[in-house]
Amino acid sequence: MTEPSPNFSKGAAYMNGQFIPIAEAKIPVGDWGFVHSDVTYDVVHVTDGAFFRLEDHLDRFHRSLEGYRLDAGVTRDEMREILGKVVALSGIERAFVAMICTRGVPKVYGSRNPLDCQNTFIAYAVPWVDVIKPEVQERGAHLLIASIPRISPKSLDPTLKNYMWRDFTRGMFEALDKGFDTSILLDQDGYLTEGSGFNVFIVKDKKVMTPDRGALRGVTRQSVLDLCPELGLEPLVCPITFDDVMDADEVFTTTTAGGVMPCARVNDKIYGNDRPGPISAKLKDLYWQKHKEGWHMTPVNYADAEHPFSKAA
Repeated sequence: MTEPSPNFSKGAAYMNGQFIPIAEAKIPVGDWGFVHSDVTYDVVHVTDGAFFRLEDHLDRFHRSLEGYRLDAGVTRDEMREILGKVVALSGIERAFVAMICTRGVPKVYGSRNPLDCQNTFIAYAVPWVDVIKPEVQERGAHLLIASIPRISPKSLDPTLKNYMWRDFTRGMFEALDKGFDTSILLDQDGYLTEGSGFNVFIVKDKKVMTPDRGALRGVTRQSVLDLCPELGLEPLVCPITFDDVMDADEVFTTTTAGGVMPCARVNDKIYGNDRPGPISAKLKDLYWQKHKEGWHMTPVNYADAEHPFSKAA
């Protein structure tokens, strides 16, 4: 009897050298990625059947691998091929695509030596998700500056992608309890950092500013910095205080899973007419227009779903 073909319609994953439906993608309970959050990752999006800034995401992923002393066990070219194939197998043209490397399971049970672990590379593609729901973006997100401080960069480098979100999760619960959509965090010196999976910008006059500390060097963040001059705006990476946020003309957030996401309120401050500001809206429109024009886009070869993965020997 012929085995049924795998169903990749809800997403596809790559694990242990095999391509499998997303529902079958699992890691062992002994993997340090699970038990110690000893893992790094990156996420790139696909829109209209093409990756956006794929090479920038691969650059950042490799910086994280090096920073955490992880070995994915595949070359950059192989990663690119794997990422393309999980998208092709799923057939999804608007996708959220992740690359992950966990520390793995120690070869010696109970070992506390990271050198005893076999690092594991995982990739997957699933339908697009928005960090902030589209209807919330439409009216402008409501953000709370949480009372929880961002974890110190002396303990955890915020420029390396990680799943250590205890500070973010506490901040999100605080925001939801108070009726806000999500939260943003200050560091222990009172400077703005970021939110759970997104960077933050403030607008004052013609200046578009984002924090210079405590935050990931987001690819969408960089896109906004690149696009500002086209709109006659001055992009700045600089210290931002609580008072700067309260005095801003506009606030918006940026992330791979959502793009440019305007905000309407922070704490009890209402910006403009309690709707997305004009500069935020222009940057959002230009960001997606650039996608349509092919800016930093790498088309997915959907015919690749029919071809075996050619990992080098």
